[in-house]
Amino acid sequence: MHWFRTWKLMEITVQQLMAHLDSIRKDMVILEKSEFANLRAENQKMKIELEQVKQQLINETSRIRADNKLDINLERSRVTDMFTDQEKKLMEATTEFAKNDTKTRGIISETGNKIDTEIASLKTLMESNKLETIRYLAASVFTCLAIALGFYRLWK
Repeated sequence: MHWFRTWKLMEITVQQLMAHLDSIRKDMVILEKSEFANLRAENQKMKIELEQVKQQLINETSRIRADNKLDINLERSRVTDMFTDQEKKLMEATTEFAKNDTKTRGIISETGNKIDTEIASLKTLMESNKLETIRYLAASVFTCLAIALGFYRLWK
């Protein structure tokens, strides 16, 4: 009988243990479901936050692109205006240079004509002086000859 009682006690203990294990199993299932639900909720929350961050990045990227396009267009416009101004200044300088070149060529031509006129005048003056000098020389030679002939006649 002792073994029967022991057996009964063991059976009761096993049943208590089994009930206790069932209780623990149920608690674990509840805990597991609760934890899984918490993880799922947290995952969902993270997905929403990630989507918000993604949307913010897309918005910020779009804003930066728009700003960059605007900056590039403004810079392109500024460079085009600057190029147009430089082209205008170059055309003005070219026109001014052409005017000055024409003026300078006119002055050079006028100066060349004056020089040619002066040279011709000097040549004429030189020829005139040469003829004058030859005339005086001839007159001097004839005068000397006349004086020499006069002395020659007087002495002879």
